[in-house]
Amino acid sequence: MLKQVTALCLIIFICASTVSVAQTLDGSPYTPGKDANIDLYINSWKNSESRITHGSLVERDILTRGNHLKPPRKGAVLEYVKRFAHAALSPGTSTEPTRLKSEQEIFYILSGKGSIKAGRKKADLYSGICVLIPANREFTMTNTGDEPLTMYLICEPTPDGFKPKKNMAVTDENTSPIVSTTGHWCHIVKSLFGNNDGLATITGLITVAVDPMTIPHPHSHNGEFEEVWTAIKGTSLGWIGKQIRIQPPGTGYLIPPDGNTPHTNINTSKEQVKFLYFAVNKN
Repeated sequence: MLKQVTALCLIIFICASTVSVAQTLDGSPYTPGKDANIDLYINSWKNSESRITHGSLVERDILTRGNHLKPPRKGAVLEYVKRFAHAALSPGTSTEPTRLKSEQEIFYILSGKGSIKAGRKKADLYSGICVLIPANREFTMTNTGDEPLTMYLICEPTPDGFKPKKNMAVTDENTSPIVSTTGHWCHIVKSLFGNNDGLATITGLITVAVDPMTIPHPHSHNGEFEEVWTAIKGTSLGWIGKQIRIQPPGTGYLIPPDGNTPHTNINTSKEQVKFLYFAVNKN
């Protein structure tokens, strides 16, 4: 019952987050300096240098800390989430026991096989599994397969006074129900985590699928809003502002919350495409 309520709250949040929806699109031509430079807001982990975290986890950034409206460099657009990266763990290796302080980590598994242990709780890892590791809980991840264990990693800070959950949370997207098919015309949504599951800063984490030859409703955001869309499966056209970009898996973008930059993704392929979505709403 709690999971159903969480899913419903997420749908309400997603709809409510578009109070600033542009009723009409700006008909003026693209103007550098006036319109957002969307290439600063979109990035693939394949463009980033690798680094080692957790003892043996290879991370490559997708989006990093920066500024919503004036990014200092490509991908440096996050003001609330600490970092968003692609990560990989080599076959037969484990991370060092890690205890997070003043932050939490979320892992969405893309491929490979493994396991994760936090306290007395243990879970198998495979494509579609999503894990929330709360602050102050020591955990270890192991690759039990013959191929790299790959994932998206989101690191969120814990605000002052926040009380983290005692145990890690695990969701299997493969068995999760579809909670909506009509948001923004055609978003097919599955809920991963909401505030009731232990999120500290992020307001909602979901996957969104878009059927072949469809386009969700273009809309914009303003205010203190941080919304990120990252391709999991399939290649689509990312419509951001007055331009489009090809968005293959591994590429994510943040919507400039300037109230004048509409966004959507156009699926011109014959296969369904899927995205990992997370947002922070400070409005």
